[in-house]
Amino acid sequence: MQIKDREQVEGGRERVTVVPESVDDLWHLQYVLEPGDRVAGDTTRRIQRNDDQMRDTGGEREHMWVAIAVETIEFHKFANRLRVGGEIVACSREDQLDFHHTLNVEARDEISIEKRFKPDQVARLEEAEEATENPDVAIATVEEGQAHVHTVAQYGTEERATITGTTGKGEYARGRSELFEELATVLTRLEVDAIILAGPGFTKQDAYKYLEDNEPEVADLITMVDTAAVGDRGVHEVLKRGAVADVQEETRIESEAEYIDELTRRIADGAKAAYGPEQVKKAAEFGAIERLLVLDDRLQRERGPDGEWAISVDEIVRTTEQKGGDVTVFSSEFPPGQQLSNLGGIAALLRYRLE
Repeated sequence: MQIKDREQVEGGRERVTVVPESVDDLWHLQYVLEPGDRVAGDTTRRIQRNDDQMRDTGGEREHMWVAIAVETIEFHKFANRLRVGGEIVACSREDQLDFHHTLNVEARDEISIEKRFKPDQVARLEEAEEATENPDVAIATVEEGQAHVHTVAQYGTEERATITGTTGKGEYARGRSELFEELATVLTRLEVDAIILAGPGFTKQDAYKYLEDNEPEVADLITMVDTAAVGDRGVHEVLKRGAVADVQEETRIESEAEYIDELTRRIADGAKAAYGPEQVKKAAEFGAIERLLVLDDRLQRERGPDGEWAISVDEIVRTTEQKGGDVTVFSSEFPPGQQLSNLGGIAALLRYRLE
């Protein structure tokens, strides 16, 4: 994410101009934006023409600049776009004011956001800006007869390929080499900065040797890790062991996994932990929160008209920070976030146990 400009505007609001550079950045923006914000950018809009000179043809799309009062925000991961809908409040064509419009924000589109930013939203933008410097990582897990390739993104992991082939050596060696060849093709096309090659036994060493002989540039990116499984379970092992942190200082996924593991351990031991809005609110008021854990989509929901809690989530966040606690917003796209959802969407690691 590029943050190109920040300026204070009237009414205590701030205008931030950003350029998302990846689908990760679009994912971040969906949790920064809220109904009532003002978002502006270049777009195209279908203009109806029906005058004496031109027969109505159903409208032609024209390029223009619009600012909209945000009503809806939808992240479409597989379309690589963020859809932001609302009423046009400023426009390069005055005859389009007050109409409804949807901005389709894609990577490299510049937009400006005007709102009263909450601390966690500013932190999220800064995190996305810092993440631009982190390498992209692929995890390839291999065992006899199969290989899986995943990529690590800030919103979770994504499976890119599952490859199957003949098992064994000797007379089956040709089938085995074909498996490695297909794996090499997938890894070459990913254009990542680092690759973790993992799996049980010695198959990964044989796969590495094949890559070293045939795709040395890919082999140069590889770090090998032993795991008991491949596929999703193998990826989970790689993440839990912190192998990705060797090439990426620390990914969002790994830190969330560490926090949720610590939380569940403390809950099982009856130790310094709280979960659910009422318990966490009480802990915040006592200044007992060391780290607040809150789920991104729950945070967004509770800030809107569909919130279910009788307490203010923003008050909990504000009180936690005022009393020296840290706040981590979890992604609902990854298993640690799903675990947090099962605990009510909000929890806390405490400095001391509340009786």
